Amino acid sequence: MPPLDGRRIWFVGIGGAGLSSYAVLSAAWGAEVGGWDRVETPYLTYVRAAGIPVTIAPDPPEPPARAEVVVSTAFAGRVDGRSRADFLAELVSLRDAIVVAGAHGKTTTAAMIAFCLDRLGLDPAFLIGGEVPQLGGNARAGEGWLVVEGDESDRTVAALRPRVAVLTNVDLDHHTTFASPAEVDDLFERWLAHVPHVVRGDEFQPADVPLAVPGEHNRRNAACALAALELAGVARADAARVLGEFRGVRRRLELRGELDGAQVYDDYSHHPTEIAAALAALREGSPDGRLLVLFQPHLFSRTRHVARELAGALAAADAVCITDVYPAREQPLEGVSGRLVVDALAELRPGMPIGWAPTVEDGVRFLQARARAGDSVVTIGAGDVDRAAALLVGRDQ
Repeated sequence: MPPLDGRRIWFVGIGGAGLSSYAVLSAAWGAEVGGWDRVETPYLTYVRAAGIPVTIAPDPPEPPARAEVVVSTAFAGRVDGRSRADFLAELVSLRDAIVVAGAHGKTTTAAMIAFCLDRLGLDPAFLIGGEVPQLGGNARAGEGWLVVEGDESDRTVAALRPRVAVLTNVDLDHHTTFASPAEVDDLFERWLAHVPHVVRGDEFQPADVPLAVPGEHNRRNAACALAALELAGVARADAARVLGEFRGVRRRLELRGELDGAQVYDDYSHHPTEIAAALAALREGSPDGRLLVLFQPHLFSRTRHVARELAGALAAADAVCITDVYPAREQPLEGVSGRLVVDALAELRPGMPIGWAPTVEDGVRFLQARARAGDSVVTIGAGDVDRAAALLVGRDQ
């Protein structure tokens, strides 16, 4: 009998990366599933393909009678129901699971693990916080290992009890949740104490295997993936052989097309460490070309704390345009805008072409005026800057 057979579950915020994957898995595991969100998202394509009805409306409707309500973090405290974290902990408890956590690289590392299991015929289930085109989406209900991306942003990873845990790295990324890197480290250490088998990314050198995804950060992600797969019973040689076919996750240095002979990429990076890694990977792949960047800061709290560090990472480019802050779940903070990053970058790189473009469309025009054949153009950020690549290459998303 499917593990969720006979249950009726209603997801509030079903269009998000997390709840959309939980909904798809729940339906495949026997539950009657439906949900609501305020707007359309790319993830709803996979939800509807699984036969799940979705309501799009400004406000959440009443859930179906006798339904369990699962609420995304975005709507926590506004709608009554079970938390996303609590429901995910239940899903992890139902299968032998591998949970991948860490400040950076967890989506790609989880995708690498699921991809290898899939290509080796081991039929994984997975819940990943990004679309993996080669796996047909961000979720699947296979019969093998369950591969899950854990989240420290709201401390919810601490509730997960997998057989194998992967900690890619530790860094301070969520300034409204943690006061210091030491506090982040403490959360992870307390979580790992409950897990039988642990993989720590800082114990490995970058994997020395052929990869289709660029950059040292991806070689480090691959090292974590290969170690986790060994703990799951997969021979390293077998995993390494198929890992070379992995072509990445959407919005992780995703090649979107060309602009006047320049290659246009889109990337989800929003932390200085991630931005530095993405730009280094592009330099590695095209050492002789110019590197042009459109960056959208994400969250007022993050921008206030790391504006100079963001500028330091962006200083590796040849020209940079910065939009205003994407607020996501936060209210504006007085004196905090994308100009903080602009001013810091101008101080670090006098003479660099730097643009201040409050809107994404303004930023697109900055890049269009400067791109030429041989350049690499990259749009970076975790907000709606993902619209920019389509505008640059002249097609709808």
